[in-house]
Amino acid sequence: MQDIWCHILSLVPLSDAARASCVSRAFLHAWRCRPNLILNQDTLRSRTHVSKEDFRHTLDCILRRHLGVGVKTLHLISAKIKYNFPCSLLSEGIRNSIRHLKLGYCAFRPTPELGPLRSLTSLCFHTVGITGYELECFFSHSRALEQLTLFNCQEIICLKIPCELQQLNSLRASGCYGLKVIENKAPNLSNLNISGKVKLSGEILQMKHLGMFFGNVVSYARSELPSILPNLETLYLTSNNEDHTPMLPTKFMYLKQLTISTTSVSTFPPSYDYCSLVSFLDASPLLETLVLEVIQLCMQHASVSDNSSSLRQIDERNYCCLKSVKISGFTSAKSLVELTCHILKNAKSLESVTLDTCFGWRCSDKNHEWCFPLRDGIRREAPRALKAIRTYIADKVPATAKFSVLEPCRRCHKV
Repeated sequence: MQDIWCHILSLVPLSDAARASCVSRAFLHAWRCRPNLILNQDTLRSRTHVSKEDFRHTLDCILRRHLGVGVKTLHLISAKIKYNFPCSLLSEGIRNSIRHLKLGYCAFRPTPELGPLRSLTSLCFHTVGITGYELECFFSHSRALEQLTLFNCQEIICLKIPCELQQLNSLRASGCYGLKVIENKAPNLSNLNISGKVKLSGEILQMKHLGMFFGNVVSYARSELPSILPNLETLYLTSNNEDHTPMLPTKFMYLKQLTISTTSVSTFPPSYDYCSLVSFLDASPLLETLVLEVIQLCMQHASVSDNSSSLRQIDERNYCCLKSVKISGFTSAKSLVELTCHILKNAKSLESVTLDTCFGWRCSDKNHEWCFPLRDGIRREAPRALKAIRTYIADKVPATAKFSVLEPCRRCHKV
C-alpha cells in the first residue's frame, strides 16, 4: 500500500504533494520518497518580496527532508530570487542517487569536499554564476556525466573537459558570450552545439554532430571545419550575416546532413549570393539531406521577376547521394532560384523536394494553433516566390521526386 501512495504522490504537482504530507504519516512518508523535485516560483509559492534567506530556508527544508531517500531529478530555477546554491545540500543520500541536475539563476561554487556524484548523467546550468575552473572541479565529482548544457553562464571563459568524463557525448553552450575556448579531452564527445566563435582544441576528431551560431559562420565552417573536424556527419549552421561562401578544394568526406539557417531581424544582405552555397555541395560527396532556412522580415535581393535575363548556368556536377532538399522562406531572389535549379539539375537521386514560401512553424503542426507570424514584406513576396517556382523550377524537378510547394496559410496569413 505504501508503494501505491508513493506512486500516486509522485504524479501530482509538488505543492499538492507537500500539502498532502500534512494529512497522515503515510502521506508524509510518500512525500519524502518523492524522487523528482521540480522547484520554482510556482511550486514554492514564492513572490518577489520573499527574502533570499526565506527562500534558501524553504529549499533547505525540502532537500533535507529527502536526505538519503533517493532523489533522482532536481530542477531548481527561480528567475526572481538570486541566491548562492549551498553545495552542502547535495547531501550524502542525494549525491548517491541524483541523475539529473538543473539549476537556474543562482551562483554555484563547488568545492573538493563535495564528494562524488556517481549517478549524475545530465547537468544543465541556466544563468548560473560559475567559472571554468569551478566547473572543472565539479567535473571531477561527476564522472558518469553524459549530457552537459550551459546557457547564459557568463563567467566561463575557458571550458576544459577532462578525459575522466568517459561517458560525455553531448555538450551545448548557448549565450555564454565570455566563452572563448573549449578544450576537450573526453574521448566520446560527438555532439556539440555552440553559439559564438569558440576555439576548439583537444580530442575533437571524433566529433560527428555540430551546431554553430554566429555571424559569417557559413564561410567560417567551409574554410576551417574540414581540417578541424573531418569526421562530421551532421552540420547545423545559423548566421545573421554572411559573406559569399568561398570555393575551396577541401572536403567534408562524411557529411550526410547539412542545415543552413540565415536569420536577420530585417533583411539578409541583398549582396549575398545564394549560389555560393554550391561550395558546400561540392565539398560533401555523401550529402543526403540539405535544409536551407531563409528567415527575414523582408526580401531585398534582386528578384527574378524584375530581371528576366537568363539564369546563370553553373558547371554540371553529380550530387549522386542527395535525396532530400527543403528550402523554407523561399523567395524570388534570383540567386536562390538559380541555386535551386542547379541542385535539381545535378541531383539525379532526389526523392523529396519541398519549397516553403514561409518559415517557422505552421498551424498544421500538432503543437501550434496559429502559424508563425510573418511581416507584410514576406507576405507580399509569397506570390512572387510562387510565380518563380511555376516559371523556373517546377519543370526541372525529377519525375521520381515528391515535389511539395507550401503557400502561406489562408487562415493565418492574408496575402
